[in-house]
Amino acid sequence: MYLISDVHGAFGAMRRVGQLGEPLLILGDFLNFIDYRTGEGMVADLAGIEFAKAAAVARGTGIASKDLWDQFRATQPDFRTAVWQAAQEQYDEAAKALEGIEAYATFGNVDERGMLEASLPSSARFVQGEVIEIEGWRVGIVGGGGRSPVSGEAGEPLLEAGLKQLGPVDVLCTHLAPSIRELHFDVVTGRPDRHSPAILEYIEEHQPELHFFGDIHQPKASTWMIGKTRSTNVGYFRATGRAVRLPPR
Repeated sequence: MYLISDVHGAFGAMRRVGQLGEPLLILGDFLNFIDYRTGEGMVADLAGIEFAKAAAVARGTGIASKDLWDQFRATQPDFRTAVWQAAQEQYDEAAKALEGIEAYATFGNVDERGMLEASLPSSARFVQGEVIEIEGWRVGIVGGGGRSPVSGEAGEPLLEAGLKQLGPVDVLCTHLAPSIRELHFDVVTGRPDRHSPAILEYIEEHQPELHFFGDIHQPKASTWMIGKTRSTNVGYFRATGRAVRLPPR
């Protein structure tokens, strides 16, 4: 099987991985809300590239970023509706890319869960808080975490509930990183990013053989041992186009 995360609109590259003839696991963040390297994404399409680039520059300063967005929303009363429409267009594009491919997908902090789940083709399955057997591996998949810029809904409660439903697995797949500073520290912004204590607690209690996650685009460390569990960041797919392959057991 192949694992990717943080697709952020790179649906052509996602399809190429899916056509390699093995199951594809997608650990969230389908939408390209804003590419912080270039400013590209739905924000640039709706608000202009200059605003998107300004938002990207402000990313590393929480207060400045919030002020920038507050000022913009005050002048764009229909912006939220436009974002929802743009998100649906991206999910439709993702669905076309996954057509005919055996895929298992969950949602990230940028995604809108219901919209993603409803958009997937029949060959792909949305998974949240479930254990599935893939090529001899018992794989537990739990998405969510953080707050979606599309729906505005927090995903952490769903993440915690999903973890409680799993029990022991061979492989844990999440969108967020566990609360290990080296794994959730972004070296570009120079500050820690979102992370989940619940994921760390699950790993420490159940010690799955492997843990895969995404979300942190420029982590201080991509791999970390947590007891007997090897925890690995499989993103940032939009930038790398690379997938992590886990051979059949």
